[in-house]
Order: sequence, then C-alpha cells, then structure tokens
Amino acid sequence: MVRRLSEKIRPPRTLFLKWPFGHPLGEPFNIPQQRTILIRALKAVYSIKKPGSIIDLPYRWKKETYDLSMAA
Repeated sequence: MVRRLSEKIRPPRTLFLKWPFGHPLGEPFNIPQQRTILIRALKAVYSIKKPGSIIDLPYRWKKETYDLSMAA
C-alpha cells in the first residue's frame, strides 16, 4: 500500500495500486473488483522473475467496471 516502503524493503514481488490505505483488494463487497485484483496477484507470483520487482496495476479506485475478463 505504501510504495516507498516496498522500494526500500524490496520484497520478492510487489503489486502496487493507488488505493486508500487498508483496502488492498478493493472496496468492501465489490466481489468482481476483489476477484480481479486477487487473480492478478496470483498471476504475478508466476510472472515476476526478478526479485524486488514492483508492478503498477492500472485500476482506479471506484472508477472502473470489473469483470473476470479484466483479470486476464
């Protein structure tokens, strides 16, 4: 949730979203949004090859319509 900390600590993989603190998977009860982010996170486990990499996800807080095809 705080990009500066991820850059400093360098965990093996990081996905970054510019979302409010405390909402790592999205808005409460927005299941399509949460599912999309979770699928992208699980795919990142396999796709990120370089330790310390940070991927910026393009999703905007409360400004998008989510469905499973977005997680591809």
